[in-house]
Amino acid sequence: MRLNAFLARAGVASRRGADALIKAGRVTINGHKGELNTKVRDNDQVRLDHKPLSAQNLRYIILNKPVGYITTLKDEEHRPKVVDLIKISERVVPVGRLDFNTSGALLLTNDGELANKLAHPSFEVDKTYEATISGQITIDILNKLSSGIELEDGLTAPAKVKQLSEDKLELTIHEGRNRQVRRMLSAVGLKTLKLHRSKYGPLGLADLKPGHYRELSPAELLKLKS
Repeated sequence: MRLNAFLARAGVASRRGADALIKAGRVTINGHKGELNTKVRDNDQVRLDHKPLSAQNLRYIILNKPVGYITTLKDEEHRPKVVDLIKISERVVPVGRLDFNTSGALLLTNDGELANKLAHPSFEVDKTYEATISGQITIDILNKLSSGIELEDGLTAPAKVKQLSEDKLELTIHEGRNRQVRRMLSAVGLKTLKLHRSKYGPLGLADLKPGHYRELSPAELLKLKS
C-alpha cells in the first residue's frame, strides 16, 4: 500500500492531504522519512509527528443524503456536511458528490483505491435519478435526453430515460458533471423541482430514510467491485 493511501486509511487526511504531510517531512516509516512513492508493508511502523499510526478497518457505507447537506469536507458557509451524519470511529469520505439540493444514494468509504476507481470517468458507473419537473414531457424531449444534450461544457453521453408520471422522469447517466441532470432538463425546457438519486451503480436505498445509512452487504460490495 502506498504511504498516502495508508495515511488516508489511518484517518488523518485525504490522499491529497496525506501527500502534503509527506512532503512536509512529518511522516516516518521505521524511523526514516517517508517519500511519496514509499510502500508500507504489514510490519512497518508509521508515525506522524512521532505519533504511531495504524490503518483503520475498511468501511463501506450507503447513505440516503437529505436535502440541505453538502458532500465536501470543508465549507466556508458552515453548512451541514454529510460526514457529520456518519457516526462511526473510522474516517470515511464521499465517493463523488451530490448537490446541496439533491437527495439520495451516496457511497462513503475509507477504501481510497476503490473510491478513486469509482470516481474515474473511464469506469462509467451508472447513477439513476428521479426528477420531479415543471413543464410538459414530450416524446421529442425524451428522445433528446436519450441521445445526448449539448451543454456549455460539451455534449453529454446518451442517458437512459423513462417517464414515471406526468411530472416525473427517471434518468440514468454515468458522467459526473456539476449539476448535470438539472442542466440537461433545463436545456430541453423543463424545470427541476426535486431531484433524488435512487441508485448508485448496483446500490439502492430500499427503505432507508433520509439521513440514515447502513453498511454494504458482502454481496453488494462484490457487485460494486466487479
